[in-house]
Amino acid sequence: MIRFLCRLILKIWGFKQTGTYPADIKKKLYIVYPHTSNWDFPLGILLKGAIPMDVNYVAKDSLFKWPYGWIFRALGGIPVDRKKRTNFVENMVALYNKYDRLSFAIAPEGTRKKVDKWKTGFYYIALQAGIPLIFVKFDYKNKEAHFSLPFYPSGNYEEDMKVISRHFIGTIGKNQEMSSDLTQYL
Repeated sequence: MIRFLCRLILKIWGFKQTGTYPADIKKKLYIVYPHTSNWDFPLGILLKGAIPMDVNYVAKDSLFKWPYGWIFRALGGIPVDRKKRTNFVENMVALYNKYDRLSFAIAPEGTRKKVDKWKTGFYYIALQAGIPLIFVKFDYKNKEAHFSLPFYPSGNYEEDMKVISRHFIGTIGKNQEMSSDLTQYL
């Protein structure tokens, strides 16, 4: 029933899922770009229910306070205190090493605001845990949520960022003016 409702809402909204959802890969990290609007969250939750996919996400800890915190946790959220250094990469790698099946979705910008540079944590989590990145485009212009083939980081950050940014160039977020300039990585 949930799957049907999520697919129906996506259809009414005009969004379609393209690419191949990698259900056979037990451990993966989705990087979702661009993150420019609060509407990205409902889109992600609808995709999670429509496919269906077992994926968690990280978000700022202020979202997990009363009265709505329980909803964000129930939907797979894990709070992150962005004001403190918490060994985030090491903690995420430890989680991936602990479980046989685990997926997270992360916005590489780390916020909805326009940023000059992406956070690097997503890259080093995948590299150190030996898991693939799945690039997910939230393209509001074409009403498409596109899943890429798996990408395994090589350890050469600069060269890998060229591949990653090329994949996302041209993707239009809900608020296009808030999108990062990806040409800096080319």
